[in-house]
Amino acid sequence: MPRSHVFDVARLKAEFQSLYGGEAQVFSAPGRVNLIGEHTDYNEGFVLPMAIERRAYVAGAPNGSSRVRVKSLNLDQSFELDLERPGPKRRGLWLDYVEGTARALLERGIPVVGCNLLIDSDVPAGAGVSASAALELSIGLALSVLGGTAEPDRVQLALAGQAAEHQYVGTMCGIMDQYIAAMGQTDAALLIDCRSLQTRSVPLRLGDVSVLICDTRVKHELSSSEYNLRRAECLRASNILAKSLPGVRTLRDVSVADFERLATELPGVVRSRCRHVVTENARTLAAADALAAGDLPLMGKLMSESHVSLRDDYAVSCEELDVAVDIASAEPGVYGSRMTGGGFGGCTVSLVDNSAVARVGQAVKEAFAARGWTEPELFASTACEGARRE
Repeated sequence: MPRSHVFDVARLKAEFQSLYGGEAQVFSAPGRVNLIGEHTDYNEGFVLPMAIERRAYVAGAPNGSSRVRVKSLNLDQSFELDLERPGPKRRGLWLDYVEGTARALLERGIPVVGCNLLIDSDVPAGAGVSASAALELSIGLALSVLGGTAEPDRVQLALAGQAAEHQYVGTMCGIMDQYIAAMGQTDAALLIDCRSLQTRSVPLRLGDVSVLICDTRVKHELSSSEYNLRRAECLRASNILAKSLPGVRTLRDVSVADFERLATELPGVVRSRCRHVVTENARTLAAADALAAGDLPLMGKLMSESHVSLRDDYAVSCEELDVAVDIASAEPGVYGSRMTGGGFGGCTVSLVDNSAVARVGQAVKEAFAARGWTEPELFASTACEGARRE
């Protein structure tokens, strides 16, 4: 499947030279689409993401001072931070991602020096394909290399990005987004064990099938309060079940059979949240095996079951996501479809025969138009490598 677009790195370098003077190095990191395994990462479970072609790019060069000067071309905004004087946390600005990553690198003993940075990105923001992790990992790689670390440790870069979210942004996210942005592989998904951080490369034996992403362009923001509420509900579930299941630390440690036997011990809403996480972990492991074997019908079935669970048990879908999934699923040539990402808007992901991609896209757009909604953007992507120098 040909690439839909190619980012103009030369233009970014020219913009940097015009703004700051001098030559720049360019670094990038990808967005991601999670094929299956949603809201399992902060429960130390399993996820199966792939890095997508859309990336965040950072042009940078040291400036000989203690200050990091940074501009976003997407937002036409500039900020400055002093490495010797930490700024306030949780300002609600995109600077939180930049400063949070810089501070997290320094806490890990990775040198960071004053530099000039210019950011551009073609990862859709707020769409559930992790524009934030793409930004954190491109910034983290840039700051590390510009600070003198020739080959930064990818796990440390991912953990620094997660720490930026926790400490500076205020979202208690799991490790998946940063990990796939750091460690993504060409033509493969990555099964990540979010407890051990061990990974298994899962070849995408798709043949004449595409991974089709639908950005609903709905930005029901994934508020930190809702996200953190789900975490609290999962923690409550694991604490209750641990009384009957010694050794349970998180919902990762609860099997489907355990849940079915002990479900009545959980209050209603907490029971639903637990059911999703426990069954999603099982689905994710089964999906990795199905993909590795090229069993796309089974993979599609698991994706569809995942969406129902996210919609009904975890309550993180929305009308636009449900319509996009239902319309796509009804079309011939579609193996499966589901919401992907945190929810409350954003994207769906579908496995679609190449011959059906245009038809499926048109059907979804017509369904949105009939309801008076903003036209969605649909694009196919191959699996790409993680953070890199351009």
